[in-house]
Amino acid sequence: MDKNSIFGLLLIGGIIIGWLVWNQPSKEQLARQKFQQDSIALVEKNKVIQAQAEQAQKAAATTIPSASNDSLINATKKLEYGDFATALTGDDKSIIIENDVLKATISPKGGRITSVELKKYKRFNTKPLILFDKDSSAQNLTFKVNGKEFSTESFYFVAEGNSFSVSGTNSKSISLRLYAGNPAKYIEYVYSLKGDDYMLDYRVNIVGLQDIIANNSQEVVFNWQMKTPKQEQNKQTQQTSSTIYYKYNEGDLNNISESSEEKVTMEEPVKWIGFKQQFFTSVLIADNTTFNKSATIETKTEKNSKTYVKEYRAALPLTYTHQKIEGYNLRFYFGPNHYQTLKKYGALGLEGQIKLGWRIFGLLNRFIVIPIFNFLDGFHLNYGIIILILTIILKLLLLPIAYRTVLSSAKMRVLKPEIDELNEKYKNDDPMKKQQATMALYKQAGVNPMAGCIPVLLQMPILIALFNFFPASIELRQQGFLWAHDLSTYDSVYNFGFNVPWYGDHVSLFAILMTGSTLLYTWSNSQLMGTNNQMPGMKWMMYLMPIVFLGFLNNYSAGLSWYYFLANMITFLQTWVMQKFVINHDALHQKIQDNKKKPAKVSKFQQRLEQMTKERQQQLNQKKKNP
Repeated sequence: MDKNSIFGLLLIGGIIIGWLVWNQPSKEQLARQKFQQDSIALVEKNKVIQAQAEQAQKAAATTIPSASNDSLINATKKLEYGDFATALTGDDKSIIIENDVLKATISPKGGRITSVELKKYKRFNTKPLILFDKDSSAQNLTFKVNGKEFSTESFYFVAEGNSFSVSGTNSKSISLRLYAGNPAKYIEYVYSLKGDDYMLDYRVNIVGLQDIIANNSQEVVFNWQMKTPKQEQNKQTQQTSSTIYYKYNEGDLNNISESSEEKVTMEEPVKWIGFKQQFFTSVLIADNTTFNKSATIETKTEKNSKTYVKEYRAALPLTYTHQKIEGYNLRFYFGPNHYQTLKKYGALGLEGQIKLGWRIFGLLNRFIVIPIFNFLDGFHLNYGIIILILTIILKLLLLPIAYRTVLSSAKMRVLKPEIDELNEKYKNDDPMKKQQATMALYKQAGVNPMAGCIPVLLQMPILIALFNFFPASIELRQQGFLWAHDLSTYDSVYNFGFNVPWYGDHVSLFAILMTGSTLLYTWSNSQLMGTNNQMPGMKWMMYLMPIVFLGFLNNYSAGLSWYYFLANMITFLQTWVMQKFVINHDALHQKIQDNKKKPAKVSKFQQRLEQMTKERQQQLNQKKKNP
């Protein structure tokens, strides 16, 4: 390295040292930096101290018992819930009470029935049939204490031992008590169930609460509500068959309309309330008392729910007289809407929940259709075959009426050529003249044109009775026949995947067969009776009506469509046999001609018809004279 390089390095070093000396911090700057560093350190130290203090506080709270806090909580509970404060906590392990047909689950919280399973039945999707579950139901007793309304649903009952058998019977019982801070003061629920019965006994005992329940309170109110789940394939049919039934202590059975949503206040003391589904029902019965006339019931439709169909509510007051011990014998019926099963409970009239039809139609079902159906059911035949045999029996019973109908039509057919002549003769005249001439011909021949209508009207009650019977018959539920897997609902051989207005989202083959058989019978009847050219407007109406009803029957019971199909085909066969082999048309024609030679016998109906015709003719003549 030469001297110039050494000089250059020294110069650069000198410049750097001079720059450092020039830019070094002053004493004030050094003091300020130190203050800032000390402040940051202090903040961090304070944070650590605060965190340690919080941890120590938490540890102290968990390790040191706070008797004062517990006392405060207990005092608050006592003030809010009174003598029932100790029942705010407890064991909520479910209790099962069951027999051969019924399984009821009871919760200690509220002491209520949270679900009921009917063991011999399944839902439409083969899952267990649950009438209601814990989340969709409520059952509690409400009363007033110190001006406040208390409900048992918030408190825990204590099970007095496990389910036990009642001495001398095959019953099982469970007792649950809600204590009011004293073993001598409690509300007790006792549930009892026999070995093969759908009836669950339910006794409510109120013991030692005469000074706790408000002195001015003369009632305790039993509140009951549930949402009924979808049990059947067709929710709409289940919906239109579900409602609340109730029976006054002295009076007829009543119900809220299936198509309405309303709240009803009872006008008289009530014996029982029934939350009816399509094929099953839940009924609360008052045995040794009645529900007071201020009881209310309410029904709502679950329109937008895929799980539930309807919601039911009932508030049922029971008289409370402030005795030391007061008891109410109640019963629940959880079971099928099976006529014979409900009928065995006698004067309660529970079978009235099965909609068999109004007045005469219900009587026909009770005393003719149901006995025949039950008799055939005893042979353990397929229900499709039972419907076939039932149809044949009913048709045999109605055979005399059917014969009168065919005979009247045959007479009209024999007279048809002469009626056609009258129509031709008076085609350009006043229609009243043609009508008078036609009535005169009927009178001479001894034929009543209305005679064929009377037998048809006599058959109508049977048809309408069966229209009510099949959709209400639980025997058909989930019973298959041919391609139908359930005769109590529609049979679907093809699903569109979308809804067709008026028709539905599927094709019911039984409904199509029924409609086709009706059209066939209408056509054959017009051919046999020779009425093709008479009243063309009425003829097309007869063909149109079965097609209109197809949209209704497509969503209705397959068992009903099967019955109507069989009835139509048997009627068609009866008519054909009578026309071809029973009624002698030549002899009938000769008899009519002989009647023409005899003095005509005029019925009162014909007399009235002739009088009306004459009056009508006089009015027309008067109008012509005085236009």
